[in-house]
Amino acid sequence: MSENPAMTLGVIDRPNQRPCLRKCLDLMLASIAVMMAMAVSTQASGADQVARPNIVLIMADDMGYEALSVNGSESCRTPNLDKLAAGGVRFSNCFANPLCTPSRVKLMTGQYNVRNYIKFGVLDRGQVTFAHQLKAAGYKTCIAGKWQLGKQLDAPQHFGFEQSCLWQHTRSGRSKQDGKVIDRRFVNPLLEFNGVEKEYTNGEYAPQICTDFICDFIDRNKAKPFLVYYPMILTHCPFDPTPDSTDWDPKRLGSTTYKGDRNDPQRLFRDMVAYADKAVGQIVAQLEKSGVRDNTFLLFTGDNGTDVPIVTPWNGTRVVGGKGTMTDEGTRVPMIASWPSGIEQPGRVVDDLVEFCDVLPTLCEVSGAKTPPKYPGDGASIVPILKNRAKARSKEWIYIWYRGQVMVRNRQYSLVAKVDGSNAKWMRYQGQFDGQPIAADALSEAEVAVKQQFQNTLTQLAKTRLTGVSKKNQPKKKQKQKQTKK
Repeated sequence: MSENPAMTLGVIDRPNQRPCLRKCLDLMLASIAVMMAMAVSTQASGADQVARPNIVLIMADDMGYEALSVNGSESCRTPNLDKLAAGGVRFSNCFANPLCTPSRVKLMTGQYNVRNYIKFGVLDRGQVTFAHQLKAAGYKTCIAGKWQLGKQLDAPQHFGFEQSCLWQHTRSGRSKQDGKVIDRRFVNPLLEFNGVEKEYTNGEYAPQICTDFICDFIDRNKAKPFLVYYPMILTHCPFDPTPDSTDWDPKRLGSTTYKGDRNDPQRLFRDMVAYADKAVGQIVAQLEKSGVRDNTFLLFTGDNGTDVPIVTPWNGTRVVGGKGTMTDEGTRVPMIASWPSGIEQPGRVVDDLVEFCDVLPTLCEVSGAKTPPKYPGDGASIVPILKNRAKARSKEWIYIWYRGQVMVRNRQYSLVAKVDGSNAKWMRYQGQFDGQPIAADALSEAEVAVKQQFQNTLTQLAKTRLTGVSKKNQPKKKQKQKQTKK
C-alpha cells in the first residue's frame, strides 16, 4: 500500500479537508480490516466444519458378540455389518454390562456404574453425556430407539439430544386389551416424538419408524456436523415376526408375553437380527445419498449379551445366551468401527480391550469436543486403534459393576466377586466363550500377581460408589449421635 492512503483510495488531498478525510479514511480502513478478518474467520470455520466428521452410534439391544456372521455366527446373517467390518475395524474384545440400563448409563457418561448408576430405568439428572459435549461443540444431535432413562417429558433434551423418537420414554410402551398386557415395541407401537405421544395402529413397525426418522435427520442436517445415537429396539424380546418374516401380521398389537407368543424364538431372533442389519444398511445408504458417508464415523455395538432362550451355532460350537450374567455370554458384545476417510489400514481385526466407558472420550476426540468437567478418566479413546497406533493407547483391564457384583478382566483372565471382594471366582480365557475356572491354589506366580492387581482395582473403585451423582442421589451421611451427659 502507498504511504499516502488517500491517494491509494483515489481521494484528492486538500489541506483544508485533511482532518475530515483522515477520519473517513481511518473508518474505511478499519472496515476493510474487519471484513478481511471476517472472511478469514468464515473460511477457517468452513474448513473446520468439513474436517469434523459426522457421528452415528448404533447400539443393538440384547445382541451378543456371536450374533454377527462376521464374528462367526452360523445361523444369523448380517451382510451390511460384515461389509462395514471389511472396510473398517472389527473389535474382538469389546465388553458391555450384562443389562441394558447399566450399559446405557456407562456408554453415555463414560463412567463406571459404581460412580453414577442409581437404579434401573433412570439416568441421574446431574450427569453429563457425550450428547452434551458434542452439542456444545456445534453438533446437531438426535436420538431414536429405546430410551428407558427417565420419564420426564424433557429427558432426552435435558441430556443433550435436540430431536428424539423413542419407545419407553414418557410411558411404559405397553397397553392393555381384554385384561392382557400387550408389549407395543414392534408392530403397531407406542412411541414419543420429542415427548409427544403417538400410537400406531395401521401395521407400522417401530424399528422402521426409528430408522426413517434417523435418515430424515441425516438428510436435513447434511450441511452441518451431526450426532446420531440409535439405541435400537431390536433384538430384545419378545421374539416377534418382522415385516420380512413369513408370519408377519400387521393387525397384531404386539405380544401378550414377555418373551413372545410364538413357539420358534430361534427363527424369530434370526429374523430380528437380519432386520437390525437391514436398518444399518439403510442408514449407510442414506449417508451415501446425502453425500456425507466418507466423513462419517459410524460405530456399531450391542448393549449386553444375547438373551435366553437363544442358542447360536458359532464357530463349530453353541453359544447359549447369557444376558444378565457376569460371563462372556453376558458381557461380550460386537463392535465395528467404520470411517472411510479416518481409518488407517481398514479391514483389520483387533483384540484390544474396549469397554463402554471408552465411547465418550472416543466421540469427544473424533469431534474435537471437550471431555466433561471433572471427568474421572474411566474411558480410553479408541482413536489410536483406528489410526493404527494402538500402542499409544493404555488399556490393560476393563471393569464392570453390576447389582452387587464386580468384574475385572483383561484378555486372558477375569475376576468376578461381590463388591467387598468376597466370593471371588477366577477364570482363564484363551479366546471367546472358553473361560475355565481356576482354583486359587492352582495359580502360577504370574497369575497371583495379576489377581492381586485385579483385587486392588476392585478395592479402590469400591470407594467411589455414587461419588459422581447429584447431591439428592448421594447416600446420606449418618449423623453422629450426640452423647448425653448422665
